[in-house]
Amino acid sequence: MKIQELELFTPKLEAQTTFYSQVLELKIVEQSSESVAFQIGNSILRLTYRAQCSPYHYAINIPANQEKEALQWLKERVPILTYEGNEIQYFDFWNAYAMYFYDANGNIGELIARKTLDNASNRPFDKNALLEICEIGLPTMDVHREYTILKEATGIPIHSGNLERFCVIGDDNGLFIVINKDLKKEWFPTKDEPFSSDFNMQMEEQGKVYRLNYAKEVLSITK
Repeated sequence: MKIQELELFTPKLEAQTTFYSQVLELKIVEQSSESVAFQIGNSILRLTYRAQCSPYHYAINIPANQEKEALQWLKERVPILTYEGNEIQYFDFWNAYAMYFYDANGNIGELIARKTLDNASNRPFDKNALLEICEIGLPTMDVHREYTILKEATGIPIHSGNLERFCVIGDDNGLFIVINKDLKKEWFPTKDEPFSSDFNMQMEEQGKVYRLNYAKEVLSITK
């Protein structure tokens, strides 16, 4: 799965614009009084103003061999969210290294180096090493329901996990992190509460493009 565009909502549009354009130094590709869009490698991150909304958890792929360089780059810009004193987390079941930070709205952002992807780089790490948006958290009351909707509409496979508590759907380029928020009550590594936050997405799966809307815990998909 390729996440072409991800739209998140924020009550702090000005602060978020400053964070992503000046702190992370991302290029603004579109801007209005109500929204701003940034280029993140092959993806677009769009932030749209909404007075009331809850936080998100999302991730960005980086070169498979540059987790240490990415950490240094990120530490120069934001505090790192640690776990058990570690700034870089290793996930053996994914063969990946990740690091976490908050943006200006309290969303949990993640940079992840997946050793399974053939995207190693010898270039110095900078904003251009942010390759694509690769994950969006989708907390729900019914993991099986969300998977069925995704599977029937797009044919997307389960990557790992199960349909009860924690199900990762997609592939290493793009994943839905679908959790049962009654059974998994904390995001790693912060222990923040997971919310069923509204979002919109344009995604590609098996050469077909889909528009996805998640609003008030109702998931809908159109071509």
